[in-house]
Amino acid sequence: MRAVPADLVREIYRAGCDGRVPRLPTDLTALEDEARKAMTPAAIGYVIGNAGTGRTGRENREAFDRRRLVPRMLRDVSARDLSVTLFGQRLPVPVLLAPIASQTVLHPEGELATVRGATDAGVPVVLSTGSSHSLEEVARAAPDGQRWFQFYWPSDRAVAESLVRRAEAGGYTALVLTVDAPAFGYRPTDMDNGYLPFLHGAGLANFTSDPAFRAGLPTDADGRAVVEHWARVFGNPALSWDDLPWLRELTELPILLKGVLHPDDARRARKYGVDGLVVSNHGGRQLDGSVAALDALPAVRAAVGPDLPVLLDSGVRTGSDVLKALALGANAVLYGRPYLYGLALDGREGVAHVLRCLLADLDLALALAGCPAVADVTGDLLMPTGGEQR
Repeated sequence: MRAVPADLVREIYRAGCDGRVPRLPTDLTALEDEARKAMTPAAIGYVIGNAGTGRTGRENREAFDRRRLVPRMLRDVSARDLSVTLFGQRLPVPVLLAPIASQTVLHPEGELATVRGATDAGVPVVLSTGSSHSLEEVARAAPDGQRWFQFYWPSDRAVAESLVRRAEAGGYTALVLTVDAPAFGYRPTDMDNGYLPFLHGAGLANFTSDPAFRAGLPTDADGRAVVEHWARVFGNPALSWDDLPWLRELTELPILLKGVLHPDDARRARKYGVDGLVVSNHGGRQLDGSVAALDALPAVRAAVGPDLPVLLDSGVRTGSDVLKALALGANAVLYGRPYLYGLALDGREGVAHVLRCLLADLDLALALAGCPAVADVTGDLLMPTGGEQR
């Protein structure tokens, strides 16, 4: 029989008959507490901390909790198809790993362990510009994995072009331009620890390996000079809509804008030739008091119509969360912090464990909701916000 994600549950129960239980929690909402035990205070602040009071991060979860699924019965769900097609690419599941920088803060292998674990589980990866291993190293670590590249647009256009060209050459098949970070958010946990990983050398690999970036360094540059040059180049608060045509002309890769919450911005992005959107508030790490990403999703979907790919990021934890996002109009989701907890706890194996649990949960959620395929997930699976049933 063809293996399906939900088989993990059967495997776990069978192992239990021999007295073996999973080393890591299968409750994906319990991982944070376990991971805290394995992380330094600085890492805890960087990974778990949010902007300001943390209100936006809490709202992201509450938005999922407010929605209720109304499953349908007596539909043949004996075979289920979790695959989706985006930009002509078939993805085995409607989940990609969200781009998160500086992963060596959590594990010495950082993004190398992450991409290997994700490939083991069959989940595509969106690699951060701020990775601690270069995009070429990550590509070599899991050559069979599907990879997109998240793009923080540097203020130096030569560096920007070089990064895009390297992503193309490295087999990355989409470009995810993050637009909600013209400045770092006000993050008290990081400030209380006096800690930003980039200033300690974590997350600079794509810059220190870049010929255009290195061309701006003096020949005798030490570590401090490198960090200072990075600080000048990395931020680009002057970025505007008028810059998008240059990027569109530069590459044939599909371009997604990550960080869109307002329907007017969604409509404008479509006008500028963007290929897709990621509805996201950066996991609550940028603007405190921002709307929850899930709450913003329906209006963004309505603004761009049914054909433009729209992904949802921020707050996703469980298979039912993925199902709710799909029902509200997302084509797929980006999955963030939980896989970092797996990385902190057990490297590659920890990442794979978290993702296998998520996909098993999603597979079963589809079956229990009466959906043989992701394509069968529609809005009528959710109870209207007012609580009344249709």
